[in-house]
Amino acid sequence: MKKRGFLLLLFITATAFAQQEPNLARYKTENEKLKAWLTYTNKFLDAENYPQLIIAAQKGIELSKNNLAYKSRFYFLKGNAYEFNNNQTKKAMLNYEIALQYAKKARHLKNETSTLMRLSYMYYALNETEKRKQLVAYMKQVLDTTKNINTKSVLNGSLGEYYLDNAEYETFIGYQLKAINYKKLLKKSVANSETIGVSYSQIAAAYSKMKQFNKAIEYLNYAQPYIKTSPYICAFSCNYYLQCFVPMKKFDSIQKYYKLIYTYPTVKDSLFLNLSFANRSLSEYYVNERQNNAAYYYAKKAVLLGQKANDEDIIMEANTIMGRVLYEKGDYKKAIEILTLASKNAYTYDKESYVSINKKLAQSYAALGLWKEAYKYNEIYSQASDEMMLESAKQNIANAEARFQNKAKGQEIKNLSAQNTIKNIQISEAKKQRVFLISGLALVGIILLLLFKQSQNRKRTNQKLQLLNAQLDEANKTKARFFGILNHDLRSPVSNLIHFLHLQKESPELIDEATALRMQTKVITGAENLLSSMEDILLWSKGQMENFKPQFHPFPVSGLFEETKKHFSSVENIEISFEDPENLILNTDENYLKTILRNLTGNAIKALDKTSNGKIIWKAWQENNQTFLSITDNGPGGTQEKFKALYDDSEVIGIKSGLGLHLIRDLATAISAKIEVVSKPDSGTTFTIIFFHADLKRI
Repeated sequence: MKKRGFLLLLFITATAFAQQEPNLARYKTENEKLKAWLTYTNKFLDAENYPQLIIAAQKGIELSKNNLAYKSRFYFLKGNAYEFNNNQTKKAMLNYEIALQYAKKARHLKNETSTLMRLSYMYYALNETEKRKQLVAYMKQVLDTTKNINTKSVLNGSLGEYYLDNAEYETFIGYQLKAINYKKLLKKSVANSETIGVSYSQIAAAYSKMKQFNKAIEYLNYAQPYIKTSPYICAFSCNYYLQCFVPMKKFDSIQKYYKLIYTYPTVKDSLFLNLSFANRSLSEYYVNERQNNAAYYYAKKAVLLGQKANDEDIIMEANTIMGRVLYEKGDYKKAIEILTLASKNAYTYDKESYVSINKKLAQSYAALGLWKEAYKYNEIYSQASDEMMLESAKQNIANAEARFQNKAKGQEIKNLSAQNTIKNIQISEAKKQRVFLISGLALVGIILLLLFKQSQNRKRTNQKLQLLNAQLDEANKTKARFFGILNHDLRSPVSNLIHFLHLQKESPELIDEATALRMQTKVITGAENLLSSMEDILLWSKGQMENFKPQFHPFPVSGLFEETKKHFSSVENIEISFEDPENLILNTDENYLKTILRNLTGNAIKALDKTSNGKIIWKAWQENNQTFLSITDNGPGGTQEKFKALYDDSEVIGIKSGLGLHLIRDLATAISAKIEVVSKPDSGTTFTIIFFHADLKRI
């Protein structure tokens, strides 16, 4: 995540007040007039009134025609206003570039230092890689020639952030620790104290990237005494804590810091940025725990908040987690769309995200059977991953060589006063050792690279096998579902028909003419309904053979109730009623829901087998923007253990039990619904279907 929210604190305070334009005619010299106007302009900066800051800074530029130092400062303030006024980064960059030119000409180190810091960030935000490289080279020149403590503290911090953005974490930490040491030499102030806390927090973020979460938490704890005065930095600090606790799976700590972020007041764009980051972390936790519905909920919030923040980096990160969640939910086409959008600038903003995005793109295309595209993105993923590993290896080799050289030079200095012969021997030995060390490290690097390649090939093969196994398992599950549906929805009507035929054959004396006529009429009606149900189910099964997935479309609840009533029209001695006072239209898969209603109605009929005056009531209603369907019977009821199959995957489904509560639960989940049951002995049972994302209308 960008450091924008932290650096913002270097320029703003929480004070807001009305501004009185100074009367410049009261001042005699040009310098006095410019000083007065700069004081007036800075008040808009302190009050965060950026539109007025632009106007005041522009007039300051016009007033300071012959004073390069003031002109540099006013261009800087104008760039500052554009930067924090809805992230107008391009306009901000142009003004910062002009400010830097005038600062150099005026040889004004303070203006030059502050401009270099903000311009580096603008180049990062606008993906100006080459310009930023040139700027970093110039920063190093300034550091080599200055003795100014403030400049050293600011530029070491900016250089550190450059290496952090390029995932060179060890180099970043080195620069940031230097920056902290210089900041501690400056005069004590609230602003300086907060920047020290920011630096500690950024070091923590680097350790988090390196998966050293305990070390990251240690540095976040170092930061706390320095940042307690600023809610802005505290909010960002909470997000860094979340970055540590999510992979550590410490849910209590995750909840604590997620809730804490919402308590800190921040400026509008910083607020959205922080909240987007926090919700992205929650989504990452839930997707790691295979709780995909919860993960999708937080990922969606992260994307919306990122868009409100108008920050490309945070939007990229939010889209990355959304793509991963969609992949885990099996929505591969949508996952590809979102991940492709996220990959646009991911390589520049976060190389790790770039690697992750291309991996998920490859897996999504593979899941759709688009092997050409899957191979393409897998190659990109492999190459980017290898590059990151090689960069890390190069950095480790360079650090090892640097440590060795420092040790050799230290020994050389100690022995400099001794004999020249001994010194030459030591230098010669040092060179040999360095050659051996570099050769050994290179050999180790090659071996590691070969092992990594071998591991990647093995992983790709395993992924293909897992994909085929998953497809076979899904096919078997589909077959089992349809056998269960056919068994349940057809078995009961056929059983009633056979029962009547046996009765007519074996005990005709028990049936008078009127009863026989009535039962024949019911049998004919039942047989017709059975035929209609068979055609309905078989047509549905034919359409679902390839992919057992719901097909959402709007339909009236009244039609669903009417068909259910018709299906069970042959049932005697039980009163079945249907209540739909609001005439609702439900947007879901009609066949899935129809199967659930038939099963629940059949179960209620069975429950009322020994109950006189049996009653079954179906209801449909809407409450708090949620849709509910419920079935209530006045049967004997039961304990929660009786309905354990609704919640426990370990419960076994039997052929005699028909579709069973297992499949009811699975079908409900597929259409974004859940089923709750309330049952008490001797008081009846109520099953309630709750729809989470149904599009409901009233006729």
